[in-house]
Amino acid sequence: MKVIYDEAQKKHYPGFFLTSGARAPNPERPERADILFDAARKAGLIHAEPPDFGLAPAASIHTPEYLEFLANIHARWQHIALASDEVIPNIHPDRRDGAYPLSAVGQAGYHMADTSCPIGPQTFAAALRSAHAATHAAHLVAAGTPAAYALCRPPGHHAFRDLAGGFCYLNNSAIAAQRLREGTARVAVLDVDLHHGNGTQGVFYERADVLTVSIHADPVRFYPFFWGHADERGDGAGRGYNLNLPLARKTGDEGFVDALDRALGRIAAFVPGALVVALGLDAFEGDPFGGLSVSTPGFRRIGERIGGIGLPTVIVQEGGYICDALGDNLIAFMDGFRSAHRVPTERSLGSEP
Repeated sequence: MKVIYDEAQKKHYPGFFLTSGARAPNPERPERADILFDAARKAGLIHAEPPDFGLAPAASIHTPEYLEFLANIHARWQHIALASDEVIPNIHPDRRDGAYPLSAVGQAGYHMADTSCPIGPQTFAAALRSAHAATHAAHLVAAGTPAAYALCRPPGHHAFRDLAGGFCYLNNSAIAAQRLREGTARVAVLDVDLHHGNGTQGVFYERADVLTVSIHADPVRFYPFFWGHADERGDGAGRGYNLNLPLARKTGDEGFVDALDRALGRIAAFVPGALVVALGLDAFEGDPFGGLSVSTPGFRRIGERIGGIGLPTVIVQEGGYICDALGDNLIAFMDGFRSAHRVPTERSLGSEP
């Protein structure tokens, strides 16, 4: 099994973010990638660097207006007198069907959901390389590799089609799912991050070809607050193709695995040709965000359950922040997943109807 990763993803280095109105060090630091990469290698994964796919994979999910914004906003921001070093919005629209501003400040508010996704000089380049990692992992799986791990940093599951948020700029899980859709009629996305995958849900909310399932801390008092509730089932053609399983704060292994079994039952009923796992390790009991209480052995059980359904799988790294057990949690998940995963290596999604 390969770990897809590019050192250029570390060039995004946000200085801070605002949390509950206070300035704090940004936890989405490049060191996360070092820890996770070392753990992947210790787990026996083989490193592969992704090729440059250009903008096309990102453009399959994100609007051209948004991609143009990401590519140019930092340079534009520097022309504003007394502007911050990084792009951080100070105004947000009260609706998204109004005028589109020409101002850099106005566009930052339009395209950035919160203050935890600052844009620096290397942010777009790093996010694009992160998306390339997800794309390459999906290419490998589409070509017949049973599973691949995309070490995506910065993460992506809070990014909508035209909106950054929650440390995320390009939605790597959605990009991987869209690539897999080229070779199979149905793809499932299973998000096991501490936080609801609101961007991924938003991307596919009106589609019936991609099932989105998320297990996460109940957003009634937890980020992202406005999405991730159990009554969100999809809309239009996508009604019934979204499942949210919010958990009470501090839920541990048993409660998480029970929810995972429900999630896997829904995925089985969808009969997908491939699976994307949005892997957050921040459900850990010792993670700095402290929302859930999954143990390190619990991550092995989660990996076993997911691997046991035997689907061609792209694992996309989402959250999981610096703590003593971050690498151990990835190793535990990978050990469990690979011990249970049984997909013939010759299977190719490209040959499916």
